[in-house]
Amino acid sequence: MAPEPSRPGFDGVPEEDPPSTPDGPEKQNGQDPAAADAQAGEQPPEDEKKKRRKRPFWRDLVVIIVAALALTILLKAFVVEVFSIPSGSMENTLLPGDRVLVSKIVYQFRDISRGDVVVFSGQGSWGPDAPPPPSNPFLHLWNDLTNLIGVTAPGTDYIKRVIGVPGDHVVCCDTQGRITVNGVPLNEQSYIHPGDVPSAMPFDITVPAGRLWVMGDNRADSDDSRYRTDDPGGGTVPENEVVGRAFVIIWPPSRIGDLPIPATFQQAALQATAAAPAVLGGTAAVATGGVLAWRRRRRKP
Repeated sequence: MAPEPSRPGFDGVPEEDPPSTPDGPEKQNGQDPAAADAQAGEQPPEDEKKKRRKRPFWRDLVVIIVAALALTILLKAFVVEVFSIPSGSMENTLLPGDRVLVSKIVYQFRDISRGDVVVFSGQGSWGPDAPPPPSNPFLHLWNDLTNLIGVTAPGTDYIKRVIGVPGDHVVCCDTQGRITVNGVPLNEQSYIHPGDVPSAMPFDITVPAGRLWVMGDNRADSDDSRYRTDDPGGGTVPENEVVGRAFVIIWPPSRIGDLPIPATFQQAALQATAAAPAVLGGTAAVATGGVLAWRRRRRKP
């Protein structure tokens, strides 16, 4: 009986590895192992993919809404605020229904200037106290939300143009019917309501320290400083009640535009009168110092 042929691995002879191919390591199922590992590393785990599919859309929406509200509240409190124009007292510069952006930080870097359009609170001075907030919490929240975007505006806020700053002597009118500030006439035809005169009511006031003389651009229909002379401050507004400067119209789209300071308030003569008190004060101080020095010299033995 012929002997059975030997089989590798069973007769003590080690099985030889198959020869390697010129392409490198042996492919598994027709694919390079390295490429398979790389492809497997790019794919996220199945449990992570399931978590993504299960994450509800409403949760992302709530996060976005809360973040937007928080940002809006911070901006309103410290940077800018939207105000709605309720009346025609600033026509045609501002029309009823216009919405303006009011900068609340500009006066941290400069003083209030003549010609600025400012929003100020009249509570306790020009207007009645603000009504108490609604007791219904949902109405309270709704009022806060609408105020954030300028749909409604607090009833004690006013918007006017600054004509005189502290120390200014504001008079109506000169022989040509113009308002003068420290003797310098204003050319107001570029911004007051067409056909209006600067003022049909005469006045003569020196603006007290810390206060402002303000007027609406619609001079024939504006409840402004001229009609408040019997109030404390003679019709002037406290500077610390100014909310900020209105600097741009943002609604409606056809009315979008900035609110620059009119050129008449940039007159060199008007700027010189603003610097005059400081110059006079410096001159007086020098003169006083010279007199005192002369008297001391005479007293010396």
